[in-house]
Amino acid sequence: MEPVKVRNVIIGKGKPKICVPIVAAKARDILQEARTFAQLPIDMVEWRVDWYEDAPDLSKVLKTAGDLRECLKDIPFLFTFRTAKEGGEKALAAQDYIELNKAAAESGYVDLLDVELFTGDEAVAAVIEHAHRRQVKVIVSSHDFRKTPSRDEILGRLRKMQELGADIPKIAVMPLIKKDVLTLLEATLEMSEHYARGPIITMSMAGMGVASRLVGETFGSAVTYGAAGKQSAPGQVDAGQLAEVLAVIHESQIIN
Repeated sequence: MEPVKVRNVIIGKGKPKICVPIVAAKARDILQEARTFAQLPIDMVEWRVDWYEDAPDLSKVLKTAGDLRECLKDIPFLFTFRTAKEGGEKALAAQDYIELNKAAAESGYVDLLDVELFTGDEAVAAVIEHAHRRQVKVIVSSHDFRKTPSRDEILGRLRKMQELGADIPKIAVMPLIKKDVLTLLEATLEMSEHYARGPIITMSMAGMGVASRLVGETFGSAVTYGAAGKQSAPGQVDAGQLAEVLAVIHESQIIN
């Protein structure tokens, strides 16, 4: 497996990297929150653009993205507009979604994009190609807030993301029973050991799925999402607590 380097962060090597989302509505609150991150044990920041009150106004989004880039300094910046159909705050027509992501890639402000798998194969591949020409990495994602698909379906989605050109495939699912968490972890392990050409991200959501956010180093998930304030998805753990647990697991695996 080939790790993915974003600025000074190597994703897919060592401890899972901690990504913290910003879910504020107003530009001033987005930037104020970003200024606190230098004091936190985090590796990446995700701006959830669908929470932004002026999204998807392109000029305002890019202005705030530029200000956010300045605040984050050298922390990798992940740009995400999560659509309503995948659990986000706003609906967005497919063409507008594509153009927003292409513009973000062109801006020079962002390091990674999150592009939803079910936007369509051709559209996803086009955004990836556009981003790669500008040295922007792409996470291709899929979210199921209703259930946990079968192991084979999880594997199939992750492998499809990879074939479309994703730098990092990502899937998040909702457990209805405890066994669903095991299904997600089993699929993660199989993908990471047998099919993945680079890092992957997987998680089981809500309280029942918290364990999946902690054991990525064991099963093969390279990034975990923690909260520095408001959660962007159910089950996110405080970033400080998350860093402590990840360090304990990492040290134990080195010893063993």
